[in-house]
Amino acid sequence: MQFPILSALIFTPIVAGVVLLALPAEQKDWIRRVALAAAVLILLMAFGLYFSYDPGKGGYQFLEEAAWLPQFGISYKLGIDGISLPLVLLSGLVIFSGVLVSWNVEDRPREFFSFLMFLGASVLGVFCALDLFLLFFFFELAVFPKYLMIVVWGYPKTREYGGMKLTLYLFIGSVIALVGTLAVYFGSGLRTFDLLALEQAGFPIEFQRLWFPFVFLGFAILGGIFPFHSWAPDGHVAAPTAISMLLAGVEMKVGAFAALRVGIQLLPEGAQYWAPAILLLATINVVYGAFIAMVQTDFKYVIGFSSVSHMGLVLIGFATLNRDGLLGAGMQMFSHGVMTALFFAIVGMVYDRAHTREIGSLGGLVRKMPWAAVGFIIGGLVSMGMPGFSGFVSEIPVFMGAWQVAPLVSVVAILGILITAAYIFLVVRRVFFGEIPPELDQSVGDVSGKDKLVIGMLSLVMILLGWFPSLLTRLIEPGVHSIVALMGGGW
Repeated sequence: MQFPILSALIFTPIVAGVVLLALPAEQKDWIRRVALAAAVLILLMAFGLYFSYDPGKGGYQFLEEAAWLPQFGISYKLGIDGISLPLVLLSGLVIFSGVLVSWNVEDRPREFFSFLMFLGASVLGVFCALDLFLLFFFFELAVFPKYLMIVVWGYPKTREYGGMKLTLYLFIGSVIALVGTLAVYFGSGLRTFDLLALEQAGFPIEFQRLWFPFVFLGFAILGGIFPFHSWAPDGHVAAPTAISMLLAGVEMKVGAFAALRVGIQLLPEGAQYWAPAILLLATINVVYGAFIAMVQTDFKYVIGFSSVSHMGLVLIGFATLNRDGLLGAGMQMFSHGVMTALFFAIVGMVYDRAHTREIGSLGGLVRKMPWAAVGFIIGGLVSMGMPGFSGFVSEIPVFMGAWQVAPLVSVVAILGILITAAYIFLVVRRVFFGEIPPELDQSVGDVSGKDKLVIGMLSLVMILLGWFPSLLTRLIEPGVHSIVALMGGGW
């Protein structure tokens, strides 16, 4: 019997969160050490899965299953494939980075790190679930810690608004997705929530066309799909740094992944019917998000709208329903997750030292925070799709896939990348170069050693993936092949 590594991966942050809550509040050093130990263990298990997965065999591996509520067809079933494994690794990287950049949190660190662990368990559970009820269970598990962490530790001026807006939008999406989930359960006639069984259920075409929008859109709201995207920049900006990293870096991928796993894989005929509409909305995501990011004066809002724009590329890749587009979407989810986590980490480092996010009040910070400047530039090169970085190898397959089904979408989306380059150059010049304001010259210091570790690690990942894309493509391709097979070869 194999070791249940997926269960260990999911329950490690849950156990750590409970242990943290049991520790005395004044033991702040021990609280941080326990959180770091749990984050390291999660990251090591994620890397263990990465090196143990057999791409030649493909399919779902590390399977675990136990009866949970058999009278309703609900089971505790876990497994990962080439699509979900990179997202598990991404989660491990961002959770570890989030703990390090939050090391100096002094306001109730016990509760802060505990909720951070619960949020980590939620995203890992979604990526590993092979039971539709279990997936939805983990999907909803994140609502409570997300809201609390924003309204308690978030930006004082907007935390209540941002936390409530995020919660309401995602609750609406969850209700829509739940309706679609129940329709799938009863429409299959199998009375099971087993995702692998439901893939083979053979739903009638009219059923798929009717219920696909409920399932896909309900989950895709968390992925930031237009016009339900506005929770994302407001929520990201209001959240503390580590939660911004998780929300944009991982949680938005949770929404996109669930939309793929439940919507496209269970209802492929419905996906083909509604693909043109998804392409349209996702293209608006790319261009609108980039234009709005370019006119922002708040450093963090720039990154918030940038995330909306780049998630549009993921959704375009999904909507192509072909090999190239889906491969690019899988790569883009990982690349964007690392990039946006790095961006938000650096914004947090700047704010902690300068005590402002207004771009007009910043400048010349490369002299005070060279590591932050270099990290942001690397993230910017990834964002604009510069060759040699992960953004290029992720975006090119998306454009290739889009060209095969709707060349105009590919052209318009590429224009969005040009706008991205414009606002990245503007922000780099205004924040990190030029003259440093006198008040910042006296007060701003360099980032800590832990911050440098986060910057170096995330930057290295994006560079390695840019030069060696096979580090991920060898995993993602078998998963993409299975999805394309469900489509009968694409459209």
